[in-house]
Amino acid sequence: MARSDARRPRGRRDAGGDRPATGRPAGARPAGGGGAPLLQRLGEFGLSRTPWLIWCGVVAVAAAALVAAMVPAGPTWLDTAGAVTIATAYAGAIAARTGGRPMIFSLLALVCAVTAVVTDEPLLRTGAAVTTSAMAATLGVLLTVPAKGLPTAVREASVALVVAVVGGLAAIGFEPVVNPDRFEYVGLGLAFVGVIVLVYRLGAGFHGLGRRGLLIVAVGAVVLAGTLLYAELLRRYGTTGLVDQLESTVAWSRDHLGAFPRPIAAVLGVPALVYGAHMRARRRQGWWVIAFGVAATSPAATALANPAVTVTEALLSVVYGVVVGVVLGWLLIRLDLALTGNRGRRSRVAEQAAAVRPEPRRFAPLL
Repeated sequence: MARSDARRPRGRRDAGGDRPATGRPAGARPAGGGGAPLLQRLGEFGLSRTPWLIWCGVVAVAAAALVAAMVPAGPTWLDTAGAVTIATAYAGAIAARTGGRPMIFSLLALVCAVTAVVTDEPLLRTGAAVTTSAMAATLGVLLTVPAKGLPTAVREASVALVVAVVGGLAAIGFEPVVNPDRFEYVGLGLAFVGVIVLVYRLGAGFHGLGRRGLLIVAVGAVVLAGTLLYAELLRRYGTTGLVDQLESTVAWSRDHLGAFPRPIAAVLGVPALVYGAHMRARRRQGWWVIAFGVAATSPAATALANPAVTVTEALLSVVYGVVVGVVLGWLLIRLDLALTGNRGRRSRVAEQAAAVRPEPRRFAPLL
């Protein structure tokens, strides 16, 4: 019988080991004066694939066209062209990220968007706008990657919200005729259903939740439902004194700070993005946590549809929500480490260094 501890040839990679066949640590740059080539450096950020480079360029140009149309500057068709382009690009990106067929879904989205624009039917334009906002909210969550530490988790939350805001610009580019509250609820519902369907596969189904994951999902669902119901009940049945006090607080924040953070984003959405990215680097159940990030990305993608809110106020509202949500997310991370990790700074540093659950890069298929 062969000995289990027999020597292997030098330079081979042990099963489950940390060193590749070259004998260098995984991820290490090759020795030499010139360093890694440009494509390899880009690969470290997940940008080595040419289609995704083209995608980023197309989205940037379309976003610039939408901003120019809002100024206004340039031809009158810039907003429509930018909206159609981003809707098409986002549909293809979702398909590519989930292992689907991006060309087919991009073409389908293009046909639907062009039909809505050419026919100029308010119903079709509104449908295209709310669908684009839902795709933006979903894509914002899907483009995040696991985060070992808090700074990286904040970066991932910022990436998700930037993607959602760009999608929000495209949504108003379709010039929808909307009821703001209804538009926000429909966009949030579509985004949440879409993310849950995808996370069901990414998070190994319901049986992959475990007790901790089940508890987190239950708490998140209660907070989501409670926030929506409380806002609606307060609007309809709240006492005059309480409503006046809350309205005065919001008015003071708008007058002195320029905006007021959306409660659902600050209390649930951004903390879910921060804590979910942290948890995904350690456990697969983190996908179920970060799914509630649509509570932040969806309001960011639908905020501009409200004609009573200026662009500056909408952007400041997102920023303030990030500030409050990051603090809450940091508290959740510390609570998680305190309950499940070892005590002491050295133990926390070691735990962060060991958080290496593999996942595809940002622009690679997840499935």
